[in-house]
Amino acid sequence: MRITITGGLGFIGLRLARRLVGLGHEVILIDALTTQIHGDLPSVDAPVGARVVRMDVRDLAQRHDLLEGCAAVYHLAAETGTAQSMYQIQQYVGVNGLGTAALLEAISKCDRRPQHVILASSRSVYGEGAYEDPDRPGVLVQPQPRTGTALASQQWDHRSEAGAVLQHVATPETVSLFPGSVYAATKAAQELLLSSSAFALGLRSSILRFQNVYGEGQSLRNPYTGIISIFYNRARQGLDIPIYEDGLESRDFIHVDDIVATLIRVLECDLPPGMAVNVGAGKPTSVQELATTLLEAAGLKTQVRVTGQYRVGDIRHCYADITRLQRHLGVVPQVSLAEGLRRFCAWASKEPIHADRLDAATAELRAKGLAR
Repeated sequence: MRITITGGLGFIGLRLARRLVGLGHEVILIDALTTQIHGDLPSVDAPVGARVVRMDVRDLAQRHDLLEGCAAVYHLAAETGTAQSMYQIQQYVGVNGLGTAALLEAISKCDRRPQHVILASSRSVYGEGAYEDPDRPGVLVQPQPRTGTALASQQWDHRSEAGAVLQHVATPETVSLFPGSVYAATKAAQELLLSSSAFALGLRSSILRFQNVYGEGQSLRNPYTGIISIFYNRARQGLDIPIYEDGLESRDFIHVDDIVATLIRVLECDLPPGMAVNVGAGKPTSVQELATTLLEAAGLKTQVRVTGQYRVGDIRHCYADITRLQRHLGVVPQVSLAEGLRRFCAWASKEPIHADRLDAATAELRAKGLAR
């Protein structure tokens, strides 16, 4: 098949492209090669046979030829930093929202339109995710974002009206969209744009909500996304690893190989129209546990420092209910966190060391009132 990938030279896109080329597909990779991710002098390591087009996804409406006759389009191009999105609002809305609009407009101009658009969305659309109130077992609640007052008082956990700590549970796709950051709002907008256009354009649309993706090939220079890359880059330089809040905040970490396996699988499956599917490991891991496991996998020793600091817009907990992933796509994540971290460290140890920019990024957030 002829397949186009926006964001095709990114962390996930490049790995997906290699798999698709290996399966015999004709692949077109569209990527802006932004400095924050790829550096000042980006190198292109595309698989042999793939066509590479350097362009901003927002310009795609003028290049519908890149989509003509495609069987499928993977829409991966996006700005991805939650905290950064809170002050680079135009940039995030532009790339994520207008970029998706440009893609759909390009499709509308095609004589031979793509048959299938697969969107990489995000667990961030759920906001704080799903919880249970101990006083109301079995009832899912979605708490409001934590207030600045609560965070300043180090009241990290969500509580019920009666004062009981809410218990986080796996978040199903059936809960409401409740974005708590500009980034999350743009991902929700991408979903709505695709869903509202698919029928009129004659498209199959698939929406995959990724949890925290990590693995070999992830940018080691971006200080705004990729907590594992950030921690590793600091540890190998003998710098401490600062952890926000009390270190018990948790995330769902999914290896890029399991993400790519899902992206390949969705080509073969006809999901019900409008259905979104979580893609995660389905298990929560605290940030403190992550740091410890990462250092063990890397064979490095450095201080893990729980700071009590926080970032506005960060969530407390979120992990995926992966029932749909297993039932509708037949995908069961294969790479454990321990194994995935060993693979990541084996790869990263051979990569160039990049100057750490976490402190500078944090100072920028503090100056804008987004971190304390």
